Amino acid sequence: MATEDKHDDAALVDSGGGAADPVSLEKEFEEMAVPSWRNQITIRSVVVSVILSAVFNVIVCKLNLSTGVIPSLNVAAGLLGFAMVKGWTVLMEKAGYLKQPFTRQENTVIQTCVVASSGIAFSSGTASYLLGMSPITAAQADTGNNPMNIKQLSIGWMMAYLFTVSFLGLFSIVPLRKVMILKYKLTYPSGTATAYLINSFHTPKGAKVAKKKVWVLFKSFVGSFLWACFQWFFNAADGCGFSSFPTFGLGAFNKRFYFDFSATYVGVGMICPYMVNVSLLIGAILSWGILWPIIESKKGDWYSAELPASSLHGIQGYRVFLAIAMMLGDGLYHVVYMLAVTARSFLQHKESANEGTGVDQITDYDERKRTEFFLKDQIPNKVAMGGYVLLAVVSIIVIPLIFHQLKWYQILVAYIIAPILAFCNAYGCGLTDWSLASNYGKIAILVFSSWVGMDQGGVLAGLASCGVMMSIVSTASDLMQDFKTGYLTLSSPRSMFVGQVLGTALGCFMSPLVFWIFYKAYSVGDPTGSYPAPYALMYRGIALLGVEGFSTLPKNCMTLVIVFFIGAVVINIATELLKRYETKYRVYRFVPSPMCMAIPFYLGAYFAVDMCIGSLILFIWEMKNRNGAKEFAPAVASGLICGDSLWGIPAAVLALSGVQAPICMKFLSASANKRVDAFLG
Repeated sequence: MATEDKHDDAALVDSGGGAADPVSLEKEFEEMAVPSWRNQITIRSVVVSVILSAVFNVIVCKLNLSTGVIPSLNVAAGLLGFAMVKGWTVLMEKAGYLKQPFTRQENTVIQTCVVASSGIAFSSGTASYLLGMSPITAAQADTGNNPMNIKQLSIGWMMAYLFTVSFLGLFSIVPLRKVMILKYKLTYPSGTATAYLINSFHTPKGAKVAKKKVWVLFKSFVGSFLWACFQWFFNAADGCGFSSFPTFGLGAFNKRFYFDFSATYVGVGMICPYMVNVSLLIGAILSWGILWPIIESKKGDWYSAELPASSLHGIQGYRVFLAIAMMLGDGLYHVVYMLAVTARSFLQHKESANEGTGVDQITDYDERKRTEFFLKDQIPNKVAMGGYVLLAVVSIIVIPLIFHQLKWYQILVAYIIAPILAFCNAYGCGLTDWSLASNYGKIAILVFSSWVGMDQGGVLAGLASCGVMMSIVSTASDLMQDFKTGYLTLSSPRSMFVGQVLGTALGCFMSPLVFWIFYKAYSVGDPTGSYPAPYALMYRGIALLGVEGFSTLPKNCMTLVIVFFIGAVVINIATELLKRYETKYRVYRFVPSPMCMAIPFYLGAYFAVDMCIGSLILFIWEMKNRNGAKEFAPAVASGLICGDSLWGIPAAVLALSGVQAPICMKFLSASANKRVDAFLG
C-alpha cells in the first residue's frame, strides 16, 4: 500500500529464501501431511493473530492519522507470525508437550487473519470518512457546519457501524473463487508472493533465513522504539522536540520542508518504490515551494485577507481542493482503465478458457495437487448468497438508525451495485495488484451526497455511503488474494474464510478502540498537530462538492481544479503510452504518480523528506550489497515502523494520565532569541 489506494509491491514480499523451484515445489512438502481445515485453525494461531492484529492496528492507525501513506506490512506479519509460533513450538518440543507441528497452512491462517484485521484498520474510515463527520473536521470546512451534517464520534456507534458493513464483502465474492483462481488463473501478485514467502519459511533453508530476518527485525524494532522514547523527553508541547527540527533552515521549516527524525517514515520509504517517494517530494516542491507562495501573494484579491488560515474559502481551500482534483483525476482514470482491462480480459477468458477445472484434467503435479485441496473443502454458494442477503437486510435496518440521513432504499441501491464493483475490483486486482476501493468510495460520496442534498444531511449521507461501498469492495479483493495464497500453500478455503472472518471481526473491534486512544490523547485532525489526519478534511471536501457543486470554491480555484484534474489524467495516459511503445529505456519508471504528488499539497514535505532518506539508505545498501538489501531491507524497515509506531501507545497513555515530557526543545532565529533573552533578563 503505497498510498491511500492499496498496491502491494509483490517483489518486496517475495523474499526469504527465494521462490522454490516452480517445477517441483510441492514435492518438497510431499512427506508433510496436510492437516484438516479445522486443524489449520489452532488455539496458538488465534492467540498470535490477536496479538499481531493489535500491533498492526496501532501501526496502521498511526500512519493513517499522520500522513495516510501506508506500506505493505505483509513481510512483517509473515515474519512475526512465523517467529512467535515457531518459538512456541520449539519450547513445547523440548518440553515434550508438542502435539501438532507448525505447518505452512497454520502460518497462512495467521497471515490471513492479521492482514484482514489491518485491512479493516485501513478501510474503517477512522482517519478519513468517519473522522470527516466530526465537529473538528467540520469546523475547518466552513460550509456544512450544521447539526444535520455533523456527528459526534463515539466508540459505540463506530463499532456497530463497522460490524454492520464490513462482512458483506466476504460473502459477495465467495461464489466466484473457482472462476477467479482455477478457471481464469488470475495471478494476484501479492497473494502469490505471500504464498512463496510462507512456503520458503517452511523449507530447511528458508527457515534459517527467516530466523536471521526475525533477528534483524527485532534489533531494528528495539532501536526504533528506544529512539522514539528518547525523543519524547524533548517534546513537552506542540512545536517542541526533534519532530520540529529546522533541518534546512527556519525559512524552509515555515514552508514545511524539514526532516522530523521519524523512524516510521524512514522505514516506509525503504519499503515503498523509489518513484513513490520521489513523487511525494515533487508534489511538495510544486505546492509548498511554488504554488502556495504565488497564491498567498494574491491574498486580498483571490480571497479575503481576514479569513483564518484553516478556512476552505482561503488558502486552505486551494490546498484541499487541488489535492482532491488530482486524487479524483488519478482515481477516475484508474477506475475506467481497470474496468476496460477487466472487461477485455473477462471476454477473452470466456472465449478461450477451458470450462473444466477437474483434477483429472490437469497434468502438472503441483497444479493438480493444489487444485485437489482447493476443491476439497468447499463453501456452499447457498451459504455465501444467503449470508450476503441476510447481512444486507441487517444493514438496511441498522444503518438508518445510526445515520438517519440515509434512507433504507438508498442503502439497498448501494448493496445491489456493490457486488458488481466488488467483482470488478477483485478481478482487476488479480490482473494488476491494484485495489481501487477508496476510489469507489469517493464516487459513492459524490453520488449519495448529491442525491440527499445539503439540507437533508447530504454530507453525512455521502460519507456514510463511502464506508458501505469501500468496505465491500476492499474486503472482496482482500479475500480473493487470500484464496490465492491458500491455493499455493494447500490451505483450505474454509480455513482461509474463517481466518478472514476472524481478522475482520478483530479489525472492527480494535480499529475504533485504537483510534479512540489516539483521539482522546492527542489533537487528532488539527492540521498543525502531530496527527493532522489529512484525508478527513479531503473526504468531507468531496462530500461538500457533491451537495454544493463548485460554487463555494475560492476565486480561480475552479480553474486550477480543472487544470490539475486534467493534468492527473494526462500523466496517467502518458505513463500507459510509454509502457506500451517505449521499451528501450523504460522512461515510464520516472513519471511521477499524481496520487502521490497530491498528498503533500495539504501536509507539506516533511514526511516526503523522511521517506526519501529511507530510499537513499536502501539505494546505498543496494549499491554495496544488492543481495543483502533484497533479503533484509524489508525486515529492517518493518522493525523501524513497528518500534516507532508502538511507542505511540505508552505515549498516549502518558498523555491521558497528564504526564508531560520534562523538556521543550525549540529552535529560534537569532533575532527572536535576542528578544527572548531581553525579556527574560
